[in-house]
Amino acid sequence: MTHTTPGPGSVALITGGTGGFGRALAARLREGGVTVVLADLDSERNRSVAADLGCGFAVLDVTDRAANRAVVEQVEAEHGRLDAVFLNAGIAGFDSDELLDVDGFLRVLDVDLLGVVYGTAAALPALQRAGGGAIVVTASLAGLSPMATDPGYSVAKGGAVAFVRSMAPRLAAEGITVTAVCPGFADTAIIDPIRAEFQKAGFPVLTAGEVADAMLAAWASGEPGAAYIVQPGIGAVPYRFKGVPSARTATGETAVVPEALRPPSMR
Repeated sequence: MTHTTPGPGSVALITGGTGGFGRALAARLREGGVTVVLADLDSERNRSVAADLGCGFAVLDVTDRAANRAVVEQVEAEHGRLDAVFLNAGIAGFDSDELLDVDGFLRVLDVDLLGVVYGTAAALPALQRAGGGAIVVTASLAGLSPMATDPGYSVAKGGAVAFVRSMAPRLAAEGITVTAVCPGFADTAIIDPIRAEFQKAGFPVLTAGEVADAMLAAWASGEPGAAYIVQPGIGAVPYRFKGVPSARTATGETAVVPEALRPPSMR
């Protein structure tokens, strides 16, 4: 199977679509003739952003499994297909001074990790009906290099990267490519609580447009299971994961993983 690449006739859904990354990505997709639906929490502001960009709007709380399915069904009903899903909704946990704020930790996991799982599950049938497609997850550099200042965010984004890597071989056989984009600090509302610290230190932050470019490239040419680091001054580069030591048999040979544990494409 082959999936539709960005261009006229293709349809994309962006969760968290009215935030900085979503707006920048939507503008690029619309320039290429892609039909775009932005999914986000219901507000006049969010509806206005979608209208200004020439995009459809769907109300979505990504922590609601049924709502994720309903949005995908809405997109298919209105546009006839779905070719790419950008699971971009996310929150940070900067606002707690507790040593471990469990409630805040779980809230971030609900949005940033389980929202990705629910979004993927909802999108898969539609992507299969389209003959394949792309899922691009907005993870973070924190998912590869955890931040002591925000353990909930680090765990959620690390989990999102692991989810992408685990699902990639399973989905590849269906013509569906799943990738993660891992930006460093970017100029969006999520850094507002610490924005002054970046300015004081002269630390460069990414523009939303730079991240949107990486997201678009992930749809167009991403490798299944890849995690693309996006940093000021270097652009988007694939992260090279280290392998782990293999088990050895009693005779010192490299042990072969049991066939039942291998994805179908590797059996």
